[in-house]
Amino acid sequence: MTRIGCVQLAPRVGELDANHRQIVRTIAETKADLLVLPELATSGYVFESAAEAAECAIRPDDPKIGEWAAAIDGDSVVVCGYAERGPGGVLYNSAVLLDATGVVANYRKTHLWDREKLFFTPGSQPPPVVATRFGRIAVMICYDLEFPEYTRRAALDGADLIAVPTNWPAVERPEGERPPEVVIAQAAARVNRIAIACCDRSGTERGQRWTEGTTIVGHDGWVAAVAGPDGRAEWDTDLASARDKNISTRNHLFGDRRTELYGPSR
Repeated sequence: MTRIGCVQLAPRVGELDANHRQIVRTIAETKADLLVLPELATSGYVFESAAEAAECAIRPDDPKIGEWAAAIDGDSVVVCGYAERGPGGVLYNSAVLLDATGVVANYRKTHLWDREKLFFTPGSQPPPVVATRFGRIAVMICYDLEFPEYTRRAALDGADLIAVPTNWPAVERPEGERPPEVVIAQAAARVNRIAIACCDRSGTERGQRWTEGTTIVGHDGWVAAVAGPDGRAEWDTDLASARDKNISTRNHLFGDRRTELYGPSR
């Protein structure tokens, strides 16, 4: 069994050192095989200018990220969002997947949400699918999850679980309903038979409230865990069980596809 953990954090814009200490402490204190932390956990989210965003950005080889790796216990894997300073000073909304040896994969968010387009350049590569001792883990960021083609691609590429650092702005919803992003994650998990771990952030930043909707969805599409009062969600599972795509004696999720009919509408 693999323990999946998500921990909500409340980063503060521009306070890189404080945010970094919070990340290191959380990694060191959390006992999970796979730990997912929020989007832009190093920098905060509600930037006032491109210059402020640039001041918050770091490179994938920054010593801070090396300290995250050093805080990892044993064979555990961590996925954490950060503001990346790329070549030529180009900014990306990114996430690293790392283990105790360092960065294993770096992913740049492809689908930018609202004002992110003022500060970041969209990534140009699909989600990485990384083979770990616990299973095959794909990485996406927040709004990426809302594109069915993207989650299907990760599943077809062999992912057992999608790790999704998020910052979900709070939106109105009917009484008793889950956040819309969670409903999307449930649908994506069920139609692909793949687990999805969404780690949201907490607090209020420059007037923006966050959903605090951290949720882990099983490969059957049902919610397996949500964040409690301590901002933590945990779930124990056999990730490899997601590889069986048979959903009845006569139906296979991928084998039943009719790709010749799925081209652009005319």
